[in-house]
Amino acid sequence: MLLSLGSNIDPERHLQAAIAELRAMFGEVVVSPAYRTAAVGFDGAPFVNAAAAVRTTLPLPALEDWLHGLEDRHGRDRSGPRMSDRTLDVDVVFYGDAVVRDGARVRVPRPELKHAFVLKPLADIAPAFLDPLSGASLADLWRAHAQHGERFEVVAL
Repeated sequence: MLLSLGSNIDPERHLQAAIAELRAMFGEVVVSPAYRTAAVGFDGAPFVNAAAAVRTTLPLPALEDWLHGLEDRHGRDRSGPRMSDRTLDVDVVFYGDAVVRDGARVRVPRPELKHAFVLKPLADIAPAFLDPLSGASLADLWRAHAQHGERFEVVAL
């Protein structure tokens, strides 16, 4: 399973803590480099984004519930607009080759895959993974992305 992680409120602290909790829950976690990128969809502080690969037998709804609890433990405020500052955002981008769409609480693959802040870190850790919608590898999707070739600031976690 491939996750996208992001924060723009004390991001290094919240992302480090989230990765530690992911490791405590799932064992081995492969984590991408973290990148600082501009907020998308609203005026806000820059985000730090990363990706993580984990193995789990949890069904997708139970996994989503656990990840929401993780966000909540780090002060995630869901009372404001969807596109806003946040302490922690952890999304399932891919759940194996599952495609979950219409009427579902969560969409997989996540539509945010179109953004560089999601795609680049995923391509860093799982370049050969095939997107079940397009059939293309994450490396190929990243090479075709409009921001491919841009320099992104790496943030140490």
